[in-house]
Amino acid sequence: MPITSKNYVWLDTVGTLPRVVTEARKLVGVLEKPGAVNNPTILGWADELGGKVEDVFTADSIPWCGLFMAIVAKRAGKTPPVDPLWALNWGKFGEPAGQPALGDVLTFIRPGGGHVALYVGEDSDAYHVIGGNQSDQVCFDRFGKDRLKAARRTPYMNKPESVKPYVLAAKGGLSTKED
Repeated sequence: MPITSKNYVWLDTVGTLPRVVTEARKLVGVLEKPGAVNNPTILGWADELGGKVEDVFTADSIPWCGLFMAIVAKRAGKTPPVDPLWALNWGKFGEPAGQPALGDVLTFIRPGGGHVALYVGEDSDAYHVIGGNQSDQVCFDRFGKDRLKAARRTPYMNKPESVKPYVLAAKGGLSTKED
């Protein structure tokens, strides 16, 4: 179950945020449409990215966490990896992060594939992330640390001081729906 955005208002107090986090927050609340209907906003992201992404992503029923990450990266002035719709390809983005920090790209293992989202903090058991296609929407959620595949640092010309780990309260359950 996604965690309410009000639990993350503290992000407004840490100074300059990484641009990827700023861009991701603008999209919180975008929902996938049920059934055969598609959300034109999500399909518009594929059009904005163009090329192979636009050719492959034709319905919001297709897993779209990688699409969300690609549009966030593009709008933040970053170049997505090759084939960004495949979540685990984000494990090649930027540089290895070591200890994750605010704005880092995290990839996770899930049954049948992977998931990608942005680090906003952590508690003892989970990473708190903002991502797309989490319960069919853009939202904040918690992912078990045991599911982490890779943590990648966004390339910075001037890294904001806010790019550091944040220890948060363990509010909300762990993500179980991100396909």
